Amino acid sequence: MEEETPEELLTKKHRREKKDLQAKIQSMKSVVPKNDKKRRKQLSDEIAKLEADLSERHEEEIRQLISTTGTKVEEVLNGLETLKVEGGEEEVKQPRVTKAQKRRDKKATQEKERESRIAEAEVQNLQGVRHQEGLKLAQKLAQQQLQIKEISSDGHCMYRAVEDQLAQRSKPGLSMSVKELRSRTAEHMRNNPDDFLPFLTNPNTGDLFTTDEFEKYCSDVEHTAAWGGQLELRALTHILHLPVEVIQADSPTLKIGEEYDGETITLVYMRHAYGLGEHYNGVEPLQEPSSAEDV
Repeated sequence: MEEETPEELLTKKHRREKKDLQAKIQSMKSVVPKNDKKRRKQLSDEIAKLEADLSERHEEEIRQLISTTGTKVEEVLNGLETLKVEGGEEEVKQPRVTKAQKRRDKKATQEKERESRIAEAEVQNLQGVRHQEGLKLAQKLAQQQLQIKEISSDGHCMYRAVEDQLAQRSKPGLSMSVKELRSRTAEHMRNNPDDFLPFLTNPNTGDLFTTDEFEKYCSDVEHTAAWGGQLELRALTHILHLPVEVIQADSPTLKIGEEYDGETITLVYMRHAYGLGEHYNGVEPLQEPSSAEDV
């Protein structure tokens, strides 16, 4: 059996990649409802980008093959034009590319790859745990005439959700910024170590936090984007003198600070919201979907 030439290997590779892309596109189309016009439009844009990226990459691979082998490439069956290079009769001149242009091209390529990964993840999530979690939460919140209010995922999500809840209230002097909420939380924990130390252990040794480790923990709460959890929420109930409830998809609603009266702060805890996993969102009054008659 004759050994395949580099041209034949490249042609087979391109055919296979185009076939794989078409299969992927069919899978993407199958999970988006036909009546969801907005999502279908987004899907069309995502597919066009994937096809353009593949075509661009194939062209570059052909150019590299021509420049490195110097042999004749007579036919490329991947949607591109037939390329012919006769040794000594025709030269392929590569335009000189500046360093600045190379940096811009590299950045543009990385951005395209990032957008493609996001687009693919979004389509997969329609059938994944994130989508199912969202449906369950929406059903639970609808019973209270509420819906999810998206909060940015930057490490401050729990505090931002609380900040947003306070801002929605009419009671004067109750609003607090994320910075103030963090500072007050750290201060309360420092002043009441017996309420928090028994629940904090060193992840490497399993031992309870030392005094220095606890101080560093509180310092991170105050000065960094350290993720907040149940301990910090407990501290916030004492600071605000308000109860907090945390609604979850597959677990009972967590209620903290029930000894306090007043309007409950409601948060939504999501285990599969983003690539990093756990995330807090806020809530807002349920909005009825607009009908065709309203347009």
